[in-house]
Amino acid sequence: MTGQEIFSELRFRLDEAITYGSKKEAQKLARQGLKEAKDSREPGEIEYFKGQVDLLNGRFSSAIEHFDTAIKYNPRDGASYNDRALCTVELGIIDQALEYFDRGIQVEPDYATIYHNKGWLLNNLGRHSEAVECFKKALELEPARPVTYDNLADALFNLCDYKGALFAYKKVLQLLKPGSRRGIRSQIKKQIKNLEKKLMR
Repeated sequence: MTGQEIFSELRFRLDEAITYGSKKEAQKLARQGLKEAKDSREPGEIEYFKGQVDLLNGRFSSAIEHFDTAIKYNPRDGASYNDRALCTVELGIIDQALEYFDRGIQVEPDYATIYHNKGWLLNNLGRHSEAVECFKKALELEPARPVTYDNLADALFNLCDYKGALFAYKKVLQLLKPGSRRGIRSQIKKQIKNLEKKLMR
């Protein structure tokens, strides 16, 4: 496995841990990534994983500085733009978050996570139709991503598209690994029951 493949794998596992795992697991992977980056003397990856460590510990301003430096080393790293945007969301700087999501999409248009996270923000801002478009783009790039179907379902529900939301929630259950994420599974099953009742009226 090449150095770049190792970092890609670590980034993927970190994203999975943040989405579906525990904070402790994510912090461990971020520290592991930082150690690997230091051992490999990869300055862009060092800054990226330093940013992750700070982000996971709630040091958002410091994380932004590291992601900015990572972007200087690798201007085509969509993940650094994405995570910088997430930090600005935490700091309440929403316009800048949307700007950085868009910049990340521009430099790495086939990075599904950035469309997903932009959609998540737009949905929370009440811009549900735009959010749906972002989620659909994320799913074009990564069709087996349960978290994106989950967020798509929520956006469709907000638009009163109950059939679409029901379909998306059922996809979440299909795509979640068997025996994993029991808490999420039970929440999704409740949503499905509620939607089925709505559609029967």
